Amino acid sequence: MAKNKSKDKTGSNTIAMNKKARHEFFIEEDMEAGLELQGWEVKSLRAGKANIVESYVQMKDGEAYLFGATITPLNAASTHVICEPMRYRKLLLKRRELDKLADGINRDGYTVVALSLYWKGSWAKLKIGLAKGKKMHDKRSDIKERDWARDKQRLMKHSAR
Repeated sequence: MAKNKSKDKTGSNTIAMNKKARHEFFIEEDMEAGLELQGWEVKSLRAGKANIVESYVQMKDGEAYLFGATITPLNAASTHVICEPMRYRKLLLKRRELDKLADGINRDGYTVVALSLYWKGSWAKLKIGLAKGKKMHDKRSDIKERDWARDKQRLMKHSAR
């Protein structure tokens, strides 16, 4: 008989999330991208020292780069390595995906924002989304809908008793 091999996952795969992005933008399409990282950055990500709240993606020479993401270096980083927490990082995407992003960015009002940073196996992945900015009245209507859904759940819960 074969043994059941179940991997024991001790924690979440998510390193950092950008909750503000879903509030500020309509996410039209999302995709997964790899990141080109240095060794000290991987160690910092394992320690959970990343922030992608104000990060965005720009196209430069036909490649996509992540700007504004902060990966804080560890105190035990090597002395001969220059750690730059705010450096831009290249995204690893296929040509078809790069073309899709470039077409999306060229449309009026569209941008590419980072949604979440997570582990997939031993690889650090970034979920990016093609987004269009929300107006103030759109944000208010989203808040009203969310509040109504929460109140509706409370009413249903109390009426079931």
